[in-house]
Amino acid sequence: MKKCLYQIALLLFLFHVSVAQNVQDGVKVSTQSGKTGFTVNSQGELEVNVAPRDLKKFKARQYVSYKDLGAKGDGKTDDIDAIASTHAVANMLRIPVKLDGAGNYYIGGKKRTAFIRTDTDFGTSHFIIDDREVEDRNAAVFVVLSDKKPFVPDGITSLKKNQSKINGTFPGTCLITVTNSNVKHYIRFGPNQDKGASQTDIFVVDKDGNVDMNAPIIWDFDQITKIEALPIDEDTLYITGGEFTTIANQAESRYTYYSRNITIRRSNVIVDRLVHHITGEGEQGAPYGGFLNIQNCAYVTVRNTVLTGHKTYRTIGSAGVPVSMGSYDISAGSSVSVSFINCKQTNDINDRTYWGILGSNYCKNMVYDNCEFSRFDAHKGVANATIRNSKLGHMGINAIGSGTLLVENSTIYGNSMVNLRSDYGSTWQGEFILRNCTFVPNNGRPTTPYLIGGSYSGQHDFGYTCYMPEKITVENLTIDDSNHPEGYGGPFVLAHFNADYKDASYQEKYPYVKTKEVILRNVKTKSGKPVRLSSNMVMFRDVKMVVE
Repeated sequence: MKKCLYQIALLLFLFHVSVAQNVQDGVKVSTQSGKTGFTVNSQGELEVNVAPRDLKKFKARQYVSYKDLGAKGDGKTDDIDAIASTHAVANMLRIPVKLDGAGNYYIGGKKRTAFIRTDTDFGTSHFIIDDREVEDRNAAVFVVLSDKKPFVPDGITSLKKNQSKINGTFPGTCLITVTNSNVKHYIRFGPNQDKGASQTDIFVVDKDGNVDMNAPIIWDFDQITKIEALPIDEDTLYITGGEFTTIANQAESRYTYYSRNITIRRSNVIVDRLVHHITGEGEQGAPYGGFLNIQNCAYVTVRNTVLTGHKTYRTIGSAGVPVSMGSYDISAGSSVSVSFINCKQTNDINDRTYWGILGSNYCKNMVYDNCEFSRFDAHKGVANATIRNSKLGHMGINAIGSGTLLVENSTIYGNSMVNLRSDYGSTWQGEFILRNCTFVPNNGRPTTPYLIGGSYSGQHDFGYTCYMPEKITVENLTIDDSNHPEGYGGPFVLAHFNADYKDASYQEKYPYVKTKEVILRNVKTKSGKPVRLSSNMVMFRDVKMVVE
């Protein structure tokens, strides 16, 4: 009797799967008798069949592997179709993908994306991603997605900075993204100048609309032209293991970014023990938008992971002059609480041949902890950032934003400890805390160092008021300035910022809100020279510096 009931239940399940759940992210999945495998139809779409006996096996062992769906794993056969098919089956059955043994999976240039909605353990397998001939450079190899769907909340037409609650009820904790296309921010200045981007903010609310004030609303929105709420998954999805090698593209060196990567668009994700190498970089190449690309999500942690800096290529920027192109192995955008823990890169963090490894926009609460990377960078603002127990190389810390920037127990090898990006107004509305650190300016080359770099003419409209950190606290810092130029008088806290600001009559069309207070506690130099405020004491005449 029990056996009969089980068979009936299995038949009902198979019917339900084949009828109601037969399309997974554009992949048609059936559960008919015959062989398990995939075909590609005349429209280029994947059609997958899972034989009932294999369906039963997958469910019993609670995972499916690439070779179950026909992947060769020989390093020569293009396995992307089998990989995408496997994830479609795993997503349908709500079971993990797990690779048995060490395969060697080749992924060619076909436009095919594998969508990950369940835990995935790449194990000790190696993946070769060949970018030399790509059908669509914007098509990710893997995309990590949520089953939850975004929606438009009703009745929210404006917002105020630091607003603690928004109207409405929500199905649970949600990530809110808001835009006002009638206001432009981040109107870039310099060789890569542009006309700015629409006012944007992201924040997290609970089911009652209470804003997580650890990542507050940072702008006033007089009106909202677009708003979206994305429910946040309560369970954590794990991406584990895997060694990936990208054979770099040989395209013309222009701003045609390649996104052949792992894109994460789901909240509550942990990436653990992943390795990414790059090979085949030649005399020219287009830049990359991040092998790990974290977008529109919250609570993502990358740990115990090894990445690689990309070779720097040059092109002509929007102002008609030559520029070095940013090329990234990590990219983060419109995301809250993104952390990198125990991570490093394969190449020398002080090798100027390679670009800085991270680029980010519109993020909040970013963390480096025990990382060795060539740089930290926030283009279009970060709200709150923490760097601790880390080493940062030749590009150092580049940031604009708000809140608190905390740097502690770290060694910085850049030209400054923190560079406030001049192309976005050298702005930080908040506080800097630098403590228990070592600063090796310019990686030990002769230089006159400064802790805080940047420049600001006051003649360009960035779309917002530009600020310097209101308060800068530097505590227990050693500056290794033992190799310094002739006539050296000691390091500065603040760079010169504006060569034209020579007397008090200088007029800033767009006034800069300058630092009020600098506190130095136990700051030592290897040269024995004193730490000075700035070489531009006219511009910073009202800054109070306290040495304790």
